[in-house]
Order: sequence, then C-alpha cells, then structure tokens
Amino acid sequence: MLHVNLIEPVSKLLARHARERPEQVAFSDASRSINYAELAQRTASIAASFSKAGIREGDKVGIYLPNSVDWIEACFAGLRAGAVLVPISYDAVEGEISYRLSDAGCRALITTAARKDLIAKIAREEGSSLAVIYAGKDAPQAGPAMAALAEDSDARPLDPESIDHASFIIYTSGTTGRAKGVLLSLRGMLWIAASCWVPICGLSDKDVVLSPLPLFHSYGLNLSVLGVLAVGASEHILEKFSPQQVLELMQTGRYSVFPGVPTMFHYLLQRAQESGVDQLGNIRLCISAGAIMPATLNKAFEDRFGKPLLDGYGITETSTMVTMNWLNGARPLGSCGLPVPGLAVRIVDPSSREDVPFGGEGELIVRGPNLMMGYHNKPAETASALRKGWYHTGDLAKSDASGYLTITGRIKELIIRGGQNIAPAEIEEVVARHPQITDCAVVGIQHATLGEVPCLFVVAKNGEIDVASLLEHCRAHLSSYKIPEATHLVPEIPRTGSGKIMRFKLVEALNRM
Repeated sequence: MLHVNLIEPVSKLLARHARERPEQVAFSDASRSINYAELAQRTASIAASFSKAGIREGDKVGIYLPNSVDWIEACFAGLRAGAVLVPISYDAVEGEISYRLSDAGCRALITTAARKDLIAKIAREEGSSLAVIYAGKDAPQAGPAMAALAEDSDARPLDPESIDHASFIIYTSGTTGRAKGVLLSLRGMLWIAASCWVPICGLSDKDVVLSPLPLFHSYGLNLSVLGVLAVGASEHILEKFSPQQVLELMQTGRYSVFPGVPTMFHYLLQRAQESGVDQLGNIRLCISAGAIMPATLNKAFEDRFGKPLLDGYGITETSTMVTMNWLNGARPLGSCGLPVPGLAVRIVDPSSREDVPFGGEGELIVRGPNLMMGYHNKPAETASALRKGWYHTGDLAKSDASGYLTITGRIKELIIRGGQNIAPAEIEEVVARHPQITDCAVVGIQHATLGEVPCLFVVAKNGEIDVASLLEHCRAHLSSYKIPEATHLVPEIPRTGSGKIMRFKLVEALNRM
C-alpha cells in the first residue's frame, strides 16, 4: 500500500509532527538532541534568515557538514527556503569540494569553523563570492552562525508548496571517475518512504533508528533524513561507523532499526564474533543497500543474531531504492528482492533491447515517479540514461519466475575472456567465503590472446594470504575460465560512501605497478 500522506512539503510534515508529538526526540547525535516542536520552530527561523540573507528560491546551497543534528537542520531549513541542496562529504578533498561547488553553481555553503580556511582558499582560487554560514558551537563570530539564525523567531519562511522541482543535486559516488550531479525532487525522494520504507520495512513513529549512514549520500538522505521525518520516527545519528560503538549502543535496547551498507554488516559481524556478542538488543530489523550484499554474509549475520537483514538494490538516479526484500514471504538467498510497488522494471538484452526470458541476464531498466530529473548541466548524459521514460541503469540482472531480482554486475565492468562473459561480483562472492579474506575486488586486465582476464585484489585478516589455498578454493567453486590470473594483497579496497567498489582506482593502481 502506498502511503501517499507522507508525500508532502517538509514544512507540512514538520507541522504535523510538532502538533502530534511535540516532545518526542526527532534527531540526536553525540552532543545534542532536538524534538519535533523545536525542529519545526528552528528550521522555520533559519529558513527565513536564509531568505533575508539573499538566498532565493532555486539557489544552490551546499551542505558540507559531518553527520549531525546540524546537518538535519541545514537540510530542512534549506528546503523550507526553497533552495536546491548540494550535499558534500565532510571527508571530501579540496578538488572534490571545488568541483561540486562550481559545477552546481552554489551561492551559499553551510559548513563548520574547522573548514573555514579551506573554503576561503577554494573561493579565492575560483574567484567566487560564496556566502558561508557556519554550524556548530565553534562557529566564528565574524561569519553568520546557524545557531544565531535559529533565534529569529519573528521571521517567516518561504515554505514552497511545490515538491516537483529539483530539490537536491546529489553527486554520484564516482565508481568510474568524476561524479555527475543527479537532480532529484522531494516528491521522488519521499515516494520511496511511501512505497518502500513504510509498507515493506514497517518504519513508523514507534521506531528509534540507529544510523551510521553518511547523510550526504542518497541512501542516508532518503532513509535517515527524509524517511525518519516522513513517519515521525526518532533517530540517533552516528558521525562515523564504528562496529564496537554500534554493538555497545545496540545493547542499551533503545534502538529498533539499523540501516547500513554491506561492508558495515561485515565488520559488525566480525567484531561480534571476536567479542562473543550474539544479541542486538531490541533491534527488530537491519536494512542493507548501497552495494551488492553477498548471500553468505546475509545468512551468517541472520544466523548469529536471529534478526532479519533485508537487502535491497538502489541507485542515486532512482532516488535510492528499486527493489527490496520483504519481512514476510519468500526471500531467495542472494536476491535483492522484488521491485518496489508502483515501480516498473524490465530486463533487456543490451544489444537488441528486447526483454530477456526469466532466468536470462540483461540490463535492468526502470520507470517510476522516483526517477531523477536528469544530470545537472549534462544533456547528452541525461539523454543517454533516460530513454522514452525508462532509466537505463547499466546494471546486469536476472529475474526468477517469481519476480525476485539478482544483480549480477555492471555492463561496463563485464570481463570478456576469449568471448566468455565474467561478472566480477560472481568471483568476489566466492573469494569472500575464504576464511583468510576480509574484503576483495576483481577487475579486468588486458591479455595478449584472450582479450581480458580477471585480476583479484584481496584484504587478508592477518595481512598475509596463502595464494595457492585461495586459488584452490576458487577452482572448487568457479569454472576454470573465471579463475583470477593475478592476485594482489592490498591494505584496503577503495569504496564509495555507499560501499560500492571504485574499480577504476584499482586499475590505476595496476598501471602504476
């Protein structure tokens, strides 16, 4: 059932919760918490102050903050001022920050005093007149402080009624190089809450979410910011993911929902095994998205803790989710679930564009109200990705006769060895089961006679790996043509904030060897 009452302007959602649950904690972090009455009042004042400072409807405003209640206030106030928000990772390097600010055309930026000199340097080099608003207790007296803007109780926010224009420019994680800005509407983002988080995961005002998700990423923004607001839940925001801290917080019994990405669940399980923990307090549900969840990890996690870990598949261009496993009914191991209700999906042959039969592999294409509006200032890329109302994901998938989807890889990542197709994810799934491996990734490398062959990168538990044992393990579970031709031990696998492997960085590392 689609919960259309959740698809409203942020101001109306805040007003509803301020009226129905004014004293309930909306969001908290390690240093402060805010209830729904305070959140409604403070974001109204900040939004009105933004307008008085010259931020107009449609202006681009960057959010360059760590995960925090400040991040939440900046987001909701920006939306109430009619701004288009540009979230930026607080761990981003200078070039990444500069690119996003200039590519989006940001008029203003909300950040911390700790980043004051860096932002001033970027503004000088770009020759821009960027208005900077500071958040946090250490906000400098010389610049506008968000805390002071929140005190202007007589100001009236713009509170635009439309939710169909672009409200966010979310930069893709950049698994293949320089990121593209994805234009997303508030309607499309809240549609995921209405069609997925509530009917499938049962998210409600009774839930207390423990979230380590990076809020600048579409998954964190959708679930841990807008989804929590939509239903009136409570949430504790972690600035960074720490498996030990998460396990300790879970033991308090205060939390009911934990969202993460596969690598988080891997390290959470590993830490629990090391410390002998096999309970997650009152957690009723764990949710995984952002990258492919290995079937073995999903099973091992559920076997140890006795809690459902629902895996889903989503991408920034679809406002996050495309498929999701359900709490009830069948759940084929390794599948990323069924299409979200109201969303149309097809699996087509990349060459002929004809639909493939059940069990056949092809490109997944998607149609629904959650699709992006396009890529910011990139009409050619937009036209290539959005064709006749369908978004072409570039992901390879299969569907069983019951409609459960399994993501098998990326078209561009497919390794063609002597005419035979190899999906890196298939090899990674096998390698991840080896007892010495904590993480791994596969890329294709050039071969004089075969065209391409798989090359394996591994992270070992003790910094050492018996390559012969690992290859023997691969031969027991993979066809001979899928066995890696080379194996490299590395300290870590480069991943995006959502856990996706940045294979281009591994290829760059190979070229330097």
